Amino acid sequence: MTILVTGGAGFIGSNFVLDWLAQSDEPVVNLDKLTYAGNLETLQSLEGDARHAFVRGDIGDNALVTQLLATHQPRAVIHFAAESHVDRSIHGAADFIQTNIVGTFSLLESVRQYWQVLPAGDQAVFRFVHVSTDEVFGSLEPGAAPFTEAHGYEPNSPYSASKAASDHLVRAWHQTYGLPVLTTHCSNNYGPYHFPEKLIPLVILNALAGKPLPVYGDGQQVRDWLYVGDHCSAIRCVLAQGAAGATYNIGGWNEKTNLEVVQAICALLDELSPRADGQPYALQIAFVTDRPGHDRRYAIDAGRLARELGWRPAETFDTGLRKTVCWYLEHPQWVANVTSGTYRDWLAQHYGAAA
Repeated sequence: MTILVTGGAGFIGSNFVLDWLAQSDEPVVNLDKLTYAGNLETLQSLEGDARHAFVRGDIGDNALVTQLLATHQPRAVIHFAAESHVDRSIHGAADFIQTNIVGTFSLLESVRQYWQVLPAGDQAVFRFVHVSTDEVFGSLEPGAAPFTEAHGYEPNSPYSASKAASDHLVRAWHQTYGLPVLTTHCSNNYGPYHFPEKLIPLVILNALAGKPLPVYGDGQQVRDWLYVGDHCSAIRCVLAQGAAGATYNIGGWNEKTNLEVVQAICALLDELSPRADGQPYALQIAFVTDRPGHDRRYAIDAGRLARELGWRPAETFDTGLRKTVCWYLEHPQWVANVTSGTYRDWLAQHYGAAA
């Protein structure tokens, strides 16, 4: 038996591959285009491991995907591959449309053609797991109930619109062709190997470098934070037990404002790696102009996953954040290798002098 993972060199995908092979000898075929956030160094521990076959390629390359499916005969496809940063989508939506919508369509077609000629028994157990985001549901008002799987789609950015479109394609391939799909919607992930454009790693690294810690607007935007290891365990649970055609919300039950997150990181760094001058890292917090269309609040109700499949997160926000800060402190070379000139240019574009 084998699984095919798309986007397995990205943040969540690479964590999933590492977790999978730490717990199973079932081989993984890992297809990744290695765009800016794809990083093979994250998978360095798997070098020479016969259970891991890495293939550099595009999910939109029908010939390549068809060949991989025919050669490896996977029992499941776990689809992480996506352009995934809201700020980048605002300044360059075309890549998001191409990868997240057109790419997912092409992948679905390749998988459908493969699945339709499998023996009946293999067809019945095959699964296509589509990993999506809570951002497709739009923004919640303070005090409103968290998103359930029944919440309507109200995407507010090019990124979330592209993911919403891909969700609809996945549903349609199930309803029209019978392809056994599963869709998950996760809240904000954090943890090891996170590309440092995202809030938590950006704040950790800027703090250590003595730079300002940019916070959009008033910092009161609320997100539900999910430790990436918990996300990976939830996807494994959905793959093993989920009902074909179903959707499952994956959340950490950890609603925090962005400012609270930044302040918590500062407090941990004060403890674990104090500034040379003895001053608190919180002095580096700098409020910057809010981004266009910034959703005010996301919150996930992961109750269905708990009730039906028995999954709950293992980490609280406090334990997960401590693990994350410690990981970045212990892996300075990984950080140095990903902070390229392109990355610095991107920070300057979005955060200006506060970067």
